[in-house]
Amino acid sequence: MSKIGLLVRIEAKSEYADQVEALLQGALELARAEELTVTWFAFKESPTVFGVFDTFEDEEGRSAHLNGPIAAALGQIAPTMLAADPDMRTTEILAVKLP
Repeated sequence: MSKIGLLVRIEAKSEYADQVEALLQGALELARAEELTVTWFAFKESPTVFGVFDTFEDEEGRSAHLNGPIAAALGQIAPTMLAADPDMRTTEILAVKLP
């Protein structure tokens, strides 16, 4: 079972919302390639607010993810396409239901 997670809120500038959404959809393949990322979800809260939630077995996995290509891509677009820096919060997983 995953023990820890990462919740990231991403707010796009309105003129870049479609591009940010496409970037997150395209990041799925990058997440699949991350051996230490157990689950990865990208979601949309509103036309300009997006998020990512992922889970890991341990801090090594979370750290690898934070230093990986998805985080790097968000860092690259942040100055231009995002209304603010991504809001990243670490989480502890209490219970899980998976298919």
